[in-house]
Amino acid sequence: MRPINEKFILVKKVFYLLLGAFILAGCALNLVTGRKQLSLVKESDLRLMAVSQYNTFLKENKVLSSATSRDAAMVDRVGARIANAITKYYNTEEKKSVLEGYSWEFNTIDDKKVINAWCMPGGKVVVYSGLLTVTQNETALAIVIGHEIAHSIAKHGNERMSQALVQQMGGMALEIALAQKPQETQDLFMATYGIGSQLGAMLPWSRQQETEADQYGLIFSAMAGYDPREAIPFWQRMSAAGGGSPPEFLSTHPSDETRLRKLNQFMPEALKYYTGRK
Repeated sequence: MRPINEKFILVKKVFYLLLGAFILAGCALNLVTGRKQLSLVKESDLRLMAVSQYNTFLKENKVLSSATSRDAAMVDRVGARIANAITKYYNTEEKKSVLEGYSWEFNTIDDKKVINAWCMPGGKVVVYSGLLTVTQNETALAIVIGHEIAHSIAKHGNERMSQALVQQMGGMALEIALAQKPQETQDLFMATYGIGSQLGAMLPWSRQQETEADQYGLIFSAMAGYDPREAIPFWQRMSAAGGGSPPEFLSTHPSDETRLRKLNQFMPEALKYYTGRK
């Protein structure tokens, strides 16, 4: 008869083997980045959840109207240009499924204390007015919106939500998590997409996800006719914006010398899409 500790070790090994098989089975090839990523949640489920959470968020915050606010009008204009450009691109490349179910919305929140922006599944975008004090011009704003949209269509949120469901809820399916732990699951969703003003509530993007968002964000803004080279001075301004305390945007989007070096590496590719439109 085996000692209890040996049985425990055996059970533990079997558990991790099953967990590994479960995670491996949940990996899918991303059509934007070309890499495999954990995807245990249906995008359609995330889009439904996004619509609900987005509408609730807008009701609870002051939304600027593009009819009366130049800032909101600029956000709408930049968002529409990028959305139209990437929709045309992926349709031409016969990858319509990349943007399947997307219904774009761009809203500007009147809060100058918050330097942040985010994009939920399905193209639900928010820009805080505080961010505009750092972007300073339309092209830099396009860099940020392109970056956030890149996170969304590269399914980084799905990847993080899947990881969180495995780590915090034992791999529970989203619909079951919502039924059994509705508030915890909604909080997890909001933290996954970096929504809110409390830094401690946010989950950091991984280095790989952040690099991908930088790379494709440059391309998306260039496709829309914005000069991607504006990314360098913008990220330098962003780094300096908080002094000893980094802006909220940087709590999930680290800015350092490595980022600037990689942006310069990505620039020649991005400029092909920009110069091709001049």
